[in-house]
Amino acid sequence: MSIHLDDHAELLQELPHGAQEVLRGAWQEAARALSARGLDNYLKGALALHHLGRGEEVVVSFLQQMPALARAIGEDVLPDLVNFLLSMASKTSGQVLTLMAQTAPTAALRLGDAELFRQYLSVLGLVLAQAPQGLRPMLENLERLLAQLTLGGLRRWVQWGAQAYRADVDGQRRYFGLQSADALAVLQQERRGTLFVDVQRRLNLYLRALWGRDFFLRPTAGDFESREGLRPYIERHVIHIADAYDDVPGTEPDGGPVPALEVYRAAANHCAAHLMFARAPLSDEGLDALTKAVVELVEDARVETLACRRFPRLRQQWRALHPLPVDPPTRAGDLINRLALAWLDEAAAERDPDPWVREGVAALAAWTDWDDPQASLETGRRLAESLRARIAAEGWPAFSARLDGQRAIYRDDNRAIWVSGTYDETEALIATWERQQQVRRKVNVIEMVNEVDVEFAGDDAQEVWILPTEFWLDQEGVTINSLLGRPPLADPVHYPEWDYQIQLLRPDWVTVLERHAAAGDPARIEALLAEQRPVVQRLRHLIEAMAPQGVQRIRKLEDGDELDLDAAVRAWIDWRSGQQPDTRIMMQHRIHTRDVAVLLLLDLSASANDPVRGTDQTVLDLTRAAAALMAEALQRIGDRFAIHGFRSDGRHDVHYLRVKDFRQGWGEAAKARLAGLEGAFSTRLGAALRHAGAELKRQPQRKRIVFVLTDGEPADVDVRDPQYLRVDAQHAVQELRCDGIISYCLTLDPRADAYVERIFGARHYTVLERVQRLPEVLPSLYLGLTR
Repeated sequence: MSIHLDDHAELLQELPHGAQEVLRGAWQEAARALSARGLDNYLKGALALHHLGRGEEVVVSFLQQMPALARAIGEDVLPDLVNFLLSMASKTSGQVLTLMAQTAPTAALRLGDAELFRQYLSVLGLVLAQAPQGLRPMLENLERLLAQLTLGGLRRWVQWGAQAYRADVDGQRRYFGLQSADALAVLQQERRGTLFVDVQRRLNLYLRALWGRDFFLRPTAGDFESREGLRPYIERHVIHIADAYDDVPGTEPDGGPVPALEVYRAAANHCAAHLMFARAPLSDEGLDALTKAVVELVEDARVETLACRRFPRLRQQWRALHPLPVDPPTRAGDLINRLALAWLDEAAAERDPDPWVREGVAALAAWTDWDDPQASLETGRRLAESLRARIAAEGWPAFSARLDGQRAIYRDDNRAIWVSGTYDETEALIATWERQQQVRRKVNVIEMVNEVDVEFAGDDAQEVWILPTEFWLDQEGVTINSLLGRPPLADPVHYPEWDYQIQLLRPDWVTVLERHAAAGDPARIEALLAEQRPVVQRLRHLIEAMAPQGVQRIRKLEDGDELDLDAAVRAWIDWRSGQQPDTRIMMQHRIHTRDVAVLLLLDLSASANDPVRGTDQTVLDLTRAAAALMAEALQRIGDRFAIHGFRSDGRHDVHYLRVKDFRQGWGEAAKARLAGLEGAFSTRLGAALRHAGAELKRQPQRKRIVFVLTDGEPADVDVRDPQYLRVDAQHAVQELRCDGIISYCLTLDPRADAYVERIFGARHYTVLERVQRLPEVLPSLYLGLTR
């Protein structure tokens, strides 16, 4: 469901005149970045800031910057930022509040996580409470600070300056403006080697190339006095890694320090191994801290062994980050880390004389089923009892989870291997889906007539009866659908949807409903074709330049079907004149046909109704013109093609409209349906791609292409996470690629580079900066794809 600015006329009138003009200019961008709920928070937040009475500039900055903030880390942080600005209004000036709003997208992009952004707001509150004169210069230098500091480092840098210049107003301005030697010295001290945000994209590409699937990585403020510390962890199938790593001293005899990027890769690979090879969580019922630690150690060894069998060089990557063994051991943690090294490095296992380490190496060597996590539980219990006896015999200190844990920096805290007592949303969703499946049964006319209709039944009815043919009323001479003014609906089709947070396909999560495209005036399409007559003429030349169909004669072959007389005569003349003759005197006849099926998929969301800047046309007008020109080109070539459109109003109602099917001709009826298209609702691209792919799979042609024409990124009213539908669309494209279907996107969004390459691939998209060139670019791109 699209939301227009006119729907909020009352709120708009309360804003000052300048803010109203800014809002009108920013509304199109905001509507693309925010859901209906987010837009409501966006407008109410602007109105609340206006009622503060701190000037119009803070309201204008808020309206301009919030769409960028939502695209970076999601729209859920908007209320948090508004509440923070409202709470700070009594403590600072309107200019500082304006700076906070203006720099919010910069902080969001550098931090990369909504929770870290909320912690960043608390750092701003700390500056305002302890060094109020330093807040403005700090915000003016925020980009430089966050380019060098983690969130924890920024907090410690702030605390040092606030304490050192508590009573010195000028000193606060110099320190937080990076104009004093103390500020630069503390900045250098807190500076970390490599920030997560600088390597996140490289890590994602690395994991995708190595494991053949996507993993979702999020930064965590490891040095922000949090319980996670620098240790990675897995929560709800999401890998959390520290927001910065320094280079680590290597433990190899001839090796140097391990670069921070390699630490990131090692940590990400270890967590990925858990996600790939963990079959079922373990129960920690009745286990003490020592037993849990040893079981976690065994489980780490199990998943790393399976990973090294697939990628042997991972062993070298992880080995470089294990600490050197402590000899002689003085507490349980020394033996735990020696055993971790022995399981990873066979040479270290052979050199280690400790009986408990040798017992552990022998225990894993006796395994036969490495895919069963229960083996980790049983082996860990036996080794824990042996270690407990060793601690008592040696008189070592009691086991401490903090002092005796694993010391390899890349290993996670293993919280994900245990059964969680919290509510499992994924299992609950699947169970609910299984309980609430709707039965749709086709019946005959007699059953339909004699059945008592349930007047109050809705779309959630447990059973729905369907009459395959139209039901005619003899007295009126019309069908029931015609009498009610509603066209018949096709059966709903359910498709899965990829949830990147749990790294699973949600079964039958999206419902696609095919709807009849309303007929318009076919003369409108004829007028468009007449208006684009020069383009049609250029297309005619392009079409004629393509390889002709039918029988082709291939000359200059050494082995062919028959003799090429012209080439044979030239070779004989060369031979008689004493020159080396050309031996390619044969030719061959080949049958050349274009074996292509293409489906043009049009984005019919509400943004298609937006006017094109500098013209009196809308995006939908240009979409119609492009589709009509492409249809003319395809008809001249003879390729089989279809034109379909899509829009969505939540996951339960993805509209799919057929303008022209493969079996239909490009005639007056198809032109009327193209002319009647209207833009509405949202863009759930993944579901539309899967439905279009299902149609293309039924076509017998060798080359099959789905050509997507859109003007914005995937979005829908029931999704607030900006990444969710992007990743699902990417997964849908990969599914089609596995079925031999090419996906190509032509987008009209000038900011599409941030997401369209990830969805369609590097060479499978085009960003059209001049929308007016759409009608001529689309057919030309297609001809290039299928030449």
